[in-house]
Amino acid sequence: MYMDEPEDREDLFQEIVLQLWKSYGTFRGDSQVSTWMYRVAVNTALTFFKKEKKKPDNARMHPEMDIKDDTDTSHKETQLDYFYKAVQQLNQVEKALIFLFLEGQSHKEIGSNLGITEVNARVKLNRTKDKLQEIIKKQGYEF
Repeated sequence: MYMDEPEDREDLFQEIVLQLWKSYGTFRGDSQVSTWMYRVAVNTALTFFKKEKKKPDNARMHPEMDIKDDTDTSHKETQLDYFYKAVQQLNQVEKALIFLFLEGQSHKEIGSNLGITEVNARVKLNRTKDKLQEIIKKQGYEF
């Protein structure tokens, strides 16, 4: 969800694995290993994204994606197309919130992974959900 291009996603994945490997020795055991891994992954993704933004020639031309494929007869697939296109318009923290929510994490776990309070995670997640609905409506999808 953090990168548009497959090559960039692969680079980010490799960077996350590298950071997990390098920082394993600093894992104190205060939380579950999966929570620690999520935190390292999200922080690495945010840092990676910031670095990519600073590069002078990182802008790429993307052909407009056709929202509805004529061969797509499944309503669920159409919904997913709208959803994923809307998610790409979110900032990186909002993407992380949605990703962690879709992973089934509680507000407390989301807050812990992102380094914010449980209440802040709940508020930010609700605002992000509202923002996603607005983006999807602007795309022309009827709920």
